[in-house]
Amino acid sequence: MPLRSVNPTTGDLVREYEETSEPELRTILLESACAFAGWRATPFAERAARLRQASLLLEQKKDELARLMAVEMGKPLAQGRSEAEKCAWVCRYYADEGEGFLAPQEVKTEAARSRVVFEPLGPVLAVMPWNFPFWQVFRFAAPALMAGNAGLLKHAGNVTGCALAIESLLREAGFPPPLFRALLLSSERVASVIEAPEVKAVTLTGSTPAGQAVAAKAGAVLKKTVLELGGSDPYLVLEDADLEAAAETCAASRLVNGGQSCIAAKRFIVVEPVRARFLELFVERMRARKMGDPFAEGVAVGPQARRDLRDGVHAQVEKTVAQGARLLLGGVLPPGPGAFYPPTVLTGVRRGMAAFDEEVFGPVAAVVPVADEDAAVAAANDSPFGLGAAVFTRDSARGERVAARLEAGSVFVNALVASDPRLPFGGVKQSGYGRELSAFGMREFVNVKTVFVK
Repeated sequence: MPLRSVNPTTGDLVREYEETSEPELRTILLESACAFAGWRATPFAERAARLRQASLLLEQKKDELARLMAVEMGKPLAQGRSEAEKCAWVCRYYADEGEGFLAPQEVKTEAARSRVVFEPLGPVLAVMPWNFPFWQVFRFAAPALMAGNAGLLKHAGNVTGCALAIESLLREAGFPPPLFRALLLSSERVASVIEAPEVKAVTLTGSTPAGQAVAAKAGAVLKKTVLELGGSDPYLVLEDADLEAAAETCAASRLVNGGQSCIAAKRFIVVEPVRARFLELFVERMRARKMGDPFAEGVAVGPQARRDLRDGVHAQVEKTVAQGARLLLGGVLPPGPGAFYPPTVLTGVRRGMAAFDEEVFGPVAAVVPVADEDAAVAAANDSPFGLGAAVFTRDSARGERVAARLEAGSVFVNALVASDPRLPFGGVKQSGYGRELSAFGMREFVNVKTVFVK
């Protein structure tokens, strides 16, 4: 069955792609392993040069890549350009820092010499989603390639054009053609790729069920995995917060990428003394974000990536209202062929409601009123997820104390949660394990080898 790319703004078919056949897949896997054998012996300086060229191409092609993202998954052009620029940054970052991250470390023991060295593993399979179709690939690919590994990309079918564009760009940057390949596969075929002897490790960004399936298959064949999964990030607004700044930051985080982000703010936990004023400011800012054609400049919220995903978000909103929450903004399906969903605010949300218990992957804000700081922390941690969290308070020391109590891979004080090449990124609980980015992420897919010389 072909992979289909559908424009979520119009509902029109963009293109169909034939899946990679089994004989083609076998050839790709063998060529990937052969390319790795040569690439691992390539000096760091040459690897870095290729990454710098990729960075330059990403900058040069950012308008073209932004248009591709707008067509395939509805990302507004300005956000697509920013995504391409961030990919360029991660390539430059690992070109500059990667060799140092993997430098041998001398350790004093009774040996004449003992040290720790970091060696690449081989081809790494990346199973990636559609919501950040370039960034999520490059945050894996840049450190993996700089470390000397090969890359195999199984992208979401609706962004197959983006997958092929990444493969083409890396070839143009001078990477050996078989070193990074896009596999055009249905999700049902991922298991057989994980089992292939050429594949040495797997990384996945996606839903918790997808992560469980990949982890189970990789575990059965004893292959390393890194999983970045779903999130229901809590943003805590305390009574001493700058409410104007908090409302602006919360709206920006909830609506980034049309709300289709693992680390978008999803639950807004507000202490009672400032609840009414925060709600007033927050609804005002959510209403002000323009929804429309992602090709129109000034649009902040494009369509959802697919109509079935949009309809699922609406079902969660309706269920939450039926469970007793109050709708303050949005929550109505707009007419027309696209997969649009308006910025939506629910209040009076509590445990047991869909918008509290589940990840809502769309522009829907769940406001959770609580009595005080302790209740806010308890509500924040009352979730199976633990990806990101934020705290708003004028007292930065208090913010750090609250951050220490939150169960999350990242906690930001007075700022929206975002990934950054310089900082480790990942979650706890059902949000996954392992880390991407920084030195920690680069060392996930290497053999940390001890060398002891008597």
